[in-house]
Amino acid sequence: MHAPCLPGERGYLRASLRGEIEADLDWRGAPLQCEGGARPDGRGLRVSFLGPVDAQGHRLRVVFGIAATPGAGRTAAVPTNVTVIVEGEQRLYTTHGDERCSIETVVQEPLPLQDPGGSAPTTHGYRIAARGSCIDPATTLDGGGRLYINRFDFAGLARFEDNELHAPTRS
Repeated sequence: MHAPCLPGERGYLRASLRGEIEADLDWRGAPLQCEGGARPDGRGLRVSFLGPVDAQGHRLRVVFGIAATPGAGRTAAVPTNVTVIVEGEQRLYTTHGDERCSIETVVQEPLPLQDPGGSAPTTHGYRIAARGSCIDPATTLDGGGRLYINRFDFAGLARFEDNELHAPTRS
């Protein structure tokens, strides 16, 4: 199940997509879902956004893989991988690594504990806000399809375990 994003207008995604998908995304409020956490490889964090259903019955998921230490506060000039998935069509576009997109600044703000006496006291929520751009297009896995993502900005939610926060960056 996908989590709703941050309350009110605190969670959002704005991006301009050109190429095989022509869309100006301005997602916010109740239809927007987001989730995030540490990258599975331990090299940064990941934030995922799922938008509303479009006229064709599909949904876009946009995933940012950010090379920043979880819980690090403010970080500048951060390499980022961007993936766009068209759910229901089995189409995927990716920038194939961190060197094609960059986040100018990423701010990680701890959120207040919702249930301080709960069953998972080692999980910490953070609001992740960032603005960035890509210098090369995202492509399909076979390289045949192109999707240009010039600028993007977002604020979403990530949850980290104690052992994932402030972990040293791997070389």
